[in-house]
Amino acid sequence: MGEKPVLVKREKNFAWILLNRPEKLNALNDEMLNLLEKALDELGSDDGVRCILIRGVGDKAFSAGADVSWLSELTPDEAKKASEKGHRVVRKIMELQKPVVAVVNGYALGGGCELALACDLRIASTKARFSQPEVKLGLIPGWGGTQLLPRLVGQAKAKEMIMFGGMLDAEEAYRIGLVNRVVPHESLDEEAAKVAEALASGPPMALSAAKRLVNLSLQKTVEEGLREETVEFSGLFSTEDFREGVSAFMEKRKPRFKGR
Repeated sequence: MGEKPVLVKREKNFAWILLNRPEKLNALNDEMLNLLEKALDELGSDDGVRCILIRGVGDKAFSAGADVSWLSELTPDEAKKASEKGHRVVRKIMELQKPVVAVVNGYALGGGCELALACDLRIASTKARFSQPEVKLGLIPGWGGTQLLPRLVGQAKAKEMIMFGGMLDAEEAYRIGLVNRVVPHESLDEEAAKVAEALASGPPMALSAAKRLVNLSLQKTVEEGLREETVEFSGLFSTEDFREGVSAFMEKRKPRFKGR
């Protein structure tokens, strides 16, 4: 897969970001966080890319989290900077104006789990495993887990996962709402590509608005959120995509959205 620890692979109208340290279970370090930021910036500004998939190289791991050999050498001040950098990557994924999908092919542990949590959707293979095991190192999640996990699975389950550091299999992750779907391991990439193609063929401006508003729903009051929804909803009536969607519906054909 090449020597770089983070790779970008473009297809048609979507792209893959590949975590490429399979010999280390794709454990994340400072260099990888920098490369992840760069890849997200490049793909986020590329109008030809309408959806992004994130996957770990190999069959064993999405990412085993922050590389412990890197963490073990950090001073408290350096750890603060590492946490802040992880947060920047997480926020970049959440604020990107296009869908981002985690394709979880194996272990998603610690920071790897947090990276998946930041994505809009999570597709897991039957071999996927999820954990926030930082407590076993005398730590807590430092890249968003304490804030993102409760929003997906509720406070009680999030506390259980964080305080015990146990492991969830794919079916349990699906049952509690941590992942959107579970697919056979051998067809994971095929199913992920289908999801990406479906999202990439959708109306980019509407998908961006939907992502922003759903993320906003946990930060604003209902009244504030409804006001924002009205602004976005009415604004989309002026787009070419809206006119194309209506025309396609009336003509009983598939719409061709252009993001305008």
